[in-house]
This record gives sequence, structure tokens and C-alpha cells, in this order.
Amino acid sequence: MANHLKNEFSPYLQQHANDPIAWYPWGEEALTKARTEQKPIFLSIGYSSCHWCRVMAEESFGEEAIATILNREFISIMVDKEERPDLDSYFQAIYRIMNGSEGGWPTSLFLSDHLKPFYSATYIPDEPKYAMMSFSSLLEVITHKYTHEKKTLLTEANRVLAQLHPKKESIQATKLDRSIVDRYRIQAQGLFDQQAGGFSTSPKFPQTTTLSTLLDIYTLTQDTSTLEMVEMTLKAMAQGGLRDSIDGGFYRYTTDEAWRDPHFEKMTYDQAHLSDLYLQAYHTTQDPFYRNIAFETLEFMLEKMSDDGLFYTASNQHTQAYASLTAQEARHAFDKAKIPTKAHDALIEALHLGVESSILRVDTQHAQTLPYYPEAHQALKALRATRDYPAIDTKIILSWSAMMTTSLLKASHLEPRYLTPALHALDQLLTTFYHNDTLFHTTIRGETPTIEAFLEDYAYLSETLLYAYEVTSDEVFLITATKLLNSAIEQYYLAGRWRVTQGEFETYATLLDSPYTSPVAIVLQALQALSVLVDPVYLKFVFKTLEFHSYDLMRQPISTPAMSQTVIGYLQGERVLKL
Repeated sequence: MANHLKNEFSPYLQQHANDPIAWYPWGEEALTKARTEQKPIFLSIGYSSCHWCRVMAEESFGEEAIATILNREFISIMVDKEERPDLDSYFQAIYRIMNGSEGGWPTSLFLSDHLKPFYSATYIPDEPKYAMMSFSSLLEVITHKYTHEKKTLLTEANRVLAQLHPKKESIQATKLDRSIVDRYRIQAQGLFDQQAGGFSTSPKFPQTTTLSTLLDIYTLTQDTSTLEMVEMTLKAMAQGGLRDSIDGGFYRYTTDEAWRDPHFEKMTYDQAHLSDLYLQAYHTTQDPFYRNIAFETLEFMLEKMSDDGLFYTASNQHTQAYASLTAQEARHAFDKAKIPTKAHDALIEALHLGVESSILRVDTQHAQTLPYYPEAHQALKALRATRDYPAIDTKIILSWSAMMTTSLLKASHLEPRYLTPALHALDQLLTTFYHNDTLFHTTIRGETPTIEAFLEDYAYLSETLLYAYEVTSDEVFLITATKLLNSAIEQYYLAGRWRVTQGEFETYATLLDSPYTSPVAIVLQALQALSVLVDPVYLKFVFKTLEFHSYDLMRQPISTPAMSQTVIGYLQGERVLKL
């Protein structure tokens, strides 16, 4: 029997519409029921391509015994974090305060009937393991405590909430100066992996804004060691397992330090940011390798992840079954393509394929010059086409589609054929998400969006419109961008800080580029461009924001790369948005 998620648009929520748990979407119906029945709330926040969300769903959310406890003692609410980034941002902040560390997904929270948080976790196992009690045992403990020790739980909840918005302290304003360039470069060198590239141990993420800012710094300083860090990382990512060299596109991260073993999900924001980054590297170095990777990534999105100009959220490859292959499978594909047997061994070696199923990687550019390499690539692509393509989250998010549209606009400067799909995508964004001067955040094709936009939507769509104006000189794009940025200032700006939303919780937008570039950095870069194109008055919002955060920005610029990039552009007196 379907629960209260049955009418939701989110593919993630639809995955749970037939769970035995009486899930509600976030909304007044569920919140009123909790208050009326004086029951605690179990809140689960996740997304469709999340591995541990799927594990917890398989282990626990389909179990009748667990559903019985939840349905009797709790009001259960499920949230798609991509659909409601405001709720996710708020409750991730709650998690950090309660646990002293960053959270993850699924985020599992227990709240009072008046939304006061008293316990939080991420994945909770079905059986005792990982030094954690089982989910069912935890539910019994929380039920007992909420019944008999509610006052103590609420005291702890109030302590957490007090830390969420401490009394305002005076701003430790620090002079913004060019020393940020050397400080950023030195801090990046301290984190750099000299063996494999990148700036972390496992798991290893692309960290595109870290690299993009280093490219800007190289342009300013011509310091070759800076460019070497970037090039080593870009080649390691493209030639390792992070990149899907058959279908195109990049996976979200690798589980090892050497970029070999990917986590099998492809996110739209990664494709947008990485295609941008490789285009920037091409402009900096004129190495066609980078341009080709960027174009390949865009082609993947246009071929596999778009619907009449709008881009889907993610490709959810939960296992490596689709992407992996053995040497024997490759040889068979080569035979079908009539590639001479004498060429097989060299190709198999270059592609790092063995007896066991493995992920194809091409870790030298020279491998692509091998005889019959293009034919081998097509043969493996044909083999892939015989397999069931992984599930796609067909949700369309305005900010993410705008990112991809911007990437297409940038690419059109090098390859004019990308201009038509870029302008079509922008038209679709405005038609789908901008109604009667109201901007919306997400929908699925054929449905009218209902969730109003957040700061990130205004920021990324304004960026796209400004790039469209740069490319076409059509002033309608500039006028629309100005209108949206004025609205963003009115709704979200507050004395040097930017809210995520005007919703039920007061949450300020992060300066961190995680999982994608901070919307604060994007909106500042758009305002800086507007100050040149329209009116210098917009620069005051840039300055006030940078001043408010100046202490942290100047002390630890590597922590917020896009904001550091914004500071550098501001100090140079340049428009940060550039094709």
C-alpha cells in the first residue's frame, strides 16, 4: 500500500512510496500531525544516487518490524536533499553541532514534535556493527527516552539550537590584499599529493574550484609549479578511473588515492564544473587534450542526460556491472569490430584490463596513438550499448541545468555548434522555471514546479544569462539577469551575509564549494560583472560580503577556493565572469 509519498514528483521519494513505513513529505500535514499526537519525528534526508541511502533502505525501510515501531511511535518524514537544499543545509548544520564533524547521507535525525533536534546520525545499520546499535534498538531507546526523559532531551536540543545562531559578534575585518595569491598557492602546495595529484587522501574528489583558482593564479604569476599541480591532477583524473572514457563524463569521486576505483554515480554539477575546468586549462595551455576532454563531457550530457534542453540530475550506477569489463570481453568486442588479433595485446595493456572484471583507464596520452585505438574505443562503446543503462534521476534542478548551460556557452567560443543547444537550454530554463516573476527550483518533465527557488538558483541562472549576453549581445539576457540579481539581493542579502532561502529556518549559504561551487561566490561574481555592465552600485554588495568574511578568507583561502577566486578578481579590478 502506498504511503504519503505517492503524489511526490521526486524520483527519490517515489522510490519509497511503497515502503511499509508511513512516510510523509516535509510539509504542514506531517508537522501538524506530530504536534497533535505529541509524537517525535524521524527525519531521513537523502538523494537518489546515494549509496548508503540505498543500503539503509534495503536493510531497514522495507522491514515490517521497523515500520511497526516507526508507525506506532513516530511521525516519519523523508526529504530529497536535492529538492530541498534549504532543509538539508539547516539539518547538516544541526548534525555538525551535535557530532562535531561533517555529516553525510542519509542524514537520520530525531526531532521533538516542535522540531527541536535531540539525536542525529547518518547511516544506521540494521544489525549492531560499526560500533553502532541496530536501527530497531535505537528506535526502542529513543521511544523510551522521549516518553520518560523528554525534558532532558529538550534541554539538549535547546543547547544545540543556541549554538546554531550564536549572538552576533563584531566582524574581525581584515584587509583584502594581494598576499592572498601567495597564501593560497602555498596552502595548495602543502595539501598537494605529489604522487597522484589532487589535494586529499581517499576518498578523492575532483575539487574543481581549487584547480580553477590555481589556473587563475598561474595566469597572474606565471609560477610554473602552480601550473604543474593543475596539469598533473587534470591528467590523472582524465586518464584514471574517475573519467568514463567510453561513455564520457566523470564519476563523483574515487575510493582510492590514485584515481583508479570510482564511486559509480555521475552528477550533473560535476560534469558542468569539470568541462569548465578542462576548457580553462585549454585556454591556459593550448593543449588540445583538455579541450577534447571538455567536449567529450558535454557530449555525454547532451546524449545521455538531457531532455529537450534540460538536464537530469544524476546517473545512478550503484555497482560496476555496467562500466566494468574483462580482457576476454574486450577481445571478443575487438573481434566483432574486425580489429586484427595482433593488435589486441597492446590495446588490452593500454586499457589496463585483466582476467578479472575491472574499470577501463587510459593512463597515458600516448596510448591513444596505438594502432586501432579509435576502432577499439568504438568496439567497447558498442559493447556497452548492449547493457542496461544505469538508472537516471530524472529530476531537473534549475541551478544544475544552468551550470550545464553555462558550460555549453563557454564551449561555443571554441566550437560554434554548442551555441544552439546552449540557447535552447536557456530558453527552456526560463520557460520552465520562471513564471509570473517567480523563480522555481526543481521539477520533472511535464509537471509544473511548486518549490520556489533558492539563492543557488538565482545565482547560477544569473551567471548563465550574463554569459549568454556576452556571447550574443542580446540585451534581454542582461535585463533578465539584472532583474534576478535585484530580487536575490532583496530576498537573501543581509549585511554581508546571504541566506539560502526565506523559508521556515534561518540558514546562511555556505562559502564552501561542496558539493559544488558556493552560490555566494557565484552571486558575487555575477554582481561584479553587473557593476561593470550596468551600475557600479552593485560592487558594494560584493565588497560588503568580502569584508564580512575577510578574516577567514585571508587566513585560510584554500578552504573556500571560489571565494578566494572572487577576492583575487575583485582586487585585480576584473570581472570574474570570463569566457
